[in-house]
Amino acid sequence: QVQLAESGGGLVQPGGSLRLSCKASGFAFAHVRMTWVRQAPGKGFEWIASSDNDATARKYYADDVANRFVIDRDNDNNILYLQMNNLKPEDTAVYYCTRDIRAPYNTRGPGTQVTVSL
Repeated sequence: QVQLAESGGGLVQPGGSLRLSCKASGFAFAHVRMTWVRQAPGKGFEWIASSDNDATARKYYADDVANRFVIDRDNDNNILYLQMNNLKPEDTAVYYCTRDIRAPYNTRGPGTQVTVSL
């Protein structure tokens, strides 16, 4: 059974940082492209970053998070990370990890709330 569990969200001021984690189980994590998406209030899912499996180790970022966010993975412990720096109010959303490669990202965890505000 596939399980994904995000953690690490919270309230942070603009310019601050957070590190999200996603613990995965029930599938061959090391051999799967993993992705972070987010959903702001009243909006659809937005893809923000993906990490290819260990055969290529390539990483991909949406334009508005490139140079601020870093996706990483620990294949030994089945954990996906998202280091978020220089956070902006528009980054406020629920963040999810998923092994799906495209919307609607049904295979995802319950999410973790990130709020960027003074």
